[in-house]
Amino acid sequence: MYDYDLLVVGSANADLVIGVERRPGAGETVLGGDLAVHPGGKGANQAVAAARLGARTALLARVGDDAHGRLLLDSQRAAGVDTVGVLVGGAPTGVALITVDPSGDNSIVVSPGANGRLTPTDVRAASCLLHASRVVSAQLEIPLETVVEVVRNLPEGSRFVLNPSPPRPLPAEVLAACDPLIVNEHEARVILGDVPAGDRPENWAGILLAKGPRSVVVTLGAEGALVASVEGVTRVPSVKVDAVDTTGAGDAFTAALAWRLGSGSSLAEAAAYAARVGAAAVTKRGAQESFPTAAEVDAL
Repeated sequence: MYDYDLLVVGSANADLVIGVERRPGAGETVLGGDLAVHPGGKGANQAVAAARLGARTALLARVGDDAHGRLLLDSQRAAGVDTVGVLVGGAPTGVALITVDPSGDNSIVVSPGANGRLTPTDVRAASCLLHASRVVSAQLEIPLETVVEVVRNLPEGSRFVLNPSPPRPLPAEVLAACDPLIVNEHEARVILGDVPAGDRPENWAGILLAKGPRSVVVTLGAEGALVASVEGVTRVPSVKVDAVDTTGAGDAFTAALAWRLGSGSSLAEAAAYAARVGAAAVTKRGAQESFPTAAEVDAL
C-alpha cells in the first residue's frame, strides 16, 4: 500500500509575471502591466496540479527562509500537498521572471536560488518518501545529479516520469528509467542532439525511444500529443479552448498523466486525460491558480 499516488521531486519558484503587448527583442525595452507574484516552479506546479485532481501528493523541494518560500508552502498546503519533504534555507527562494503576451504565450527566465541546493544527499535522506510513492516525477530546474540520485534510489515497482525542462542532454541511466519521458518540440530536439530527425513528431519519438526510455510522450500544444512505446505510436487529440495564459500548462499535463498512469490507465488514456487538464489550465491566468479540479476537467 502506497501512502502517495505521486511524489514530485523538483523546483519551487516565485513567479513574477508581467503582461506585455509584445515581448522585447534583443536590446529593447517595452512597457508592461502591473507585476503579479504567483507561486510556481515546475515541481511545485506539478504537485499542486496533481493534488487538485485528487491525487495523494508529496513534494520534495527546497525553498528559502523568506516571504517567497512562505508563499510557496502556503500554496502547497492549501492544495492538499504533503510538504514534509520541503526543505527550508540554504539560499533565497528561486524566482521565475515571466512575460505573457496577449495571445497567452510566455517567455521565462529562471533564477534557481534554493532549487540549486537540492542535493543528492537530500534525496537519500528522503528515501522513505520515495518508497511510499507509486509514481515519482521530476524535472530539470534542480541539479541533474539530484535527478540521477532519484533514479538510483527508485524502489522496485515505482514508476519514474521525467519532463526534461529546461532541456539538456541526459545520461543513459536517467533515460532508461523514464516511463515516460515527456518532451515538447524544443526539448525533443535538444535531447536528440545532432541526430537528423526531420519534422515529424513520430520520427522524434521513435529516435528518442531508441535512446532508452521505456515510453515517450511528445506534447504538441494545440495539436495535442503523441505517445510512443514498444506497442506503437498513438496520436492524442487536443481540446479546443480559448487560451488566456499558457504558464504552467505543461506542468498540469505532466502531473495529470503521472497520476493517471499510477492509477492504472494506459499511456494513451493518461495522455488524453492530461490533454484535457492542460487545456483547462490555459483558460485562466497564472500557473497554480489556473489548475483545475477533477470536476472542472469532467465539465470541459
